[in-house]
Amino acid sequence: MTGDTDVHAVPEKRGGRRAGAWLGGLLFAVVSVVVGCRTADTDGITPVPQLLAFLPWLLVPTGIGLLLALLSRWWVGLVWGVALLGLLAWFIEPYGKSSEPSGKVLASLSVLTSNVEFGRGTGALVDVVRREKPDLVFVQECEYTCEAELKRTLGVAYPNRRVVPGAGSEGSVILSRYRLTAADPVAGTMGMPGAVADVDGRTVRLQLAHPMPPLPGQVDVWKRELGTLRDFAARHRGAPLLLAGDFNASQDHAAFRHILDAGLKDAARLAGSDRTPSWPARTAPTLGAQIDHVLVSADFSCEKARFLDLADTDHRALLVELDLHQGG
Repeated sequence: MTGDTDVHAVPEKRGGRRAGAWLGGLLFAVVSVVVGCRTADTDGITPVPQLLAFLPWLLVPTGIGLLLALLSRWWVGLVWGVALLGLLAWFIEPYGKSSEPSGKVLASLSVLTSNVEFGRGTGALVDVVRREKPDLVFVQECEYTCEAELKRTLGVAYPNRRVVPGAGSEGSVILSRYRLTAADPVAGTMGMPGAVADVDGRTVRLQLAHPMPPLPGQVDVWKRELGTLRDFAARHRGAPLLLAGDFNASQDHAAFRHILDAGLKDAARLAGSDRTPSWPARTAPTLGAQIDHVLVSADFSCEKARFLDLADTDHRALLVELDLHQGG
């Protein structure tokens, strides 16, 4: 009886190892596709752009795959998994410049950006603005009722504004304590207003960012609109610039990194908060991606960045404290 049991146990054991190796290989293959696109500096096609937003969480399936490879005694799989872990650890490091200007500080200002999800979070945003008193406010998905409410409640404190009106997610607003002059908006599916601010005698170009999200079937539009923002940043290189909003992209997306490469720095990165999730608010900061950003030209430094929870919206607001220097 014992001999018969041993005879049957050997094939079952081998079958279990084979199944473990196959499952581990499947996990490694999925992660490899995403990591391969990250290595090649491309966002690929669906579902790669969507998975890239959560790249740090690919450590989980990679770790499970490594455990399965170890239990299955699949030595090639162990090497594969360790290589993936190394690449993920490398890419999780902050991207972009962290150097700061050396010239004297000409002005200090605070900037708030918030996606209010079809205007639903307008009331919560008004409360935050009244409490924090930022100098500049960039509001995305501010439809007609949101725009009217901001004008009614904050019109005295923020008499200067630039608006691209629209319903649903199309409307956007820039509010400012500084005097504003008109500037052409950046073309996109959703409103992206622009302005020129007079910050204590220094001209600063302001631009709200809200490209399309990388939804299945809309990835090409998403890439094109992020490319338009990159071209905008490149045209204004060498002058003080603030580019803020919901980019629908993280540092793990090539299209977003190309915007940084056009001469901008991520304020949250400068303040040491580069991996703090801002979306979706219901699971952030435990699980999420940082897709809301304030990007600044070389003229700015940032010492503090805070992500604020707002009711009735799926985004957290981002508040940064900036210093404008004499030289970049």
